[in-house]
Amino acid sequence: MTDTPINVLVLCTGNSARSVLAECLINDLGGGKWKAYSAGSKPTGKINPLSIAILKEKGHAVEGLRSKSWDEFGEPDAPEMDLVITVCDNAAGEICPVWPGHPSKVHIGFPDPAAAEGDEAARLAVFRDVYGMIETKIRKLIELGPDRAGEI
Repeated sequence: MTDTPINVLVLCTGNSARSVLAECLINDLGGGKWKAYSAGSKPTGKINPLSIAILKEKGHAVEGLRSKSWDEFGEPDAPEMDLVITVCDNAAGEICPVWPGHPSKVHIGFPDPAAAEGDEAARLAVFRDVYGMIETKIRKLIELGPDRAGEI
């Protein structure tokens, strides 16, 4: 058994909500055995404020989180990924860069909480719901391991 963590890249289009929530959940639930990163095909350049609110509410650290392009992870000096997860249908359908190490890929789609309408309380409720959906899948992923990610 190696002490090297399982590197996971979570992709979405904007890298402002779902992928960031999943990144934090993997890092916190993975117990140091998993290391997650997130990125987007067309990053918004900022994390959705309601993502930050939910992450803080659930006890996750938010320092250092940023919306970034998936191109960063195709660079020669990028961490080598073991698994790439797409969390939105748009990103799943796009042609991804070639990732160093040729990681396994899996799609686990979730509704986009950033598209929620209504007042802040209503939108925050949607973020909570999506966070719960992501948490359920991430717990299952960690239980099964990266080689069985397709079973989630």
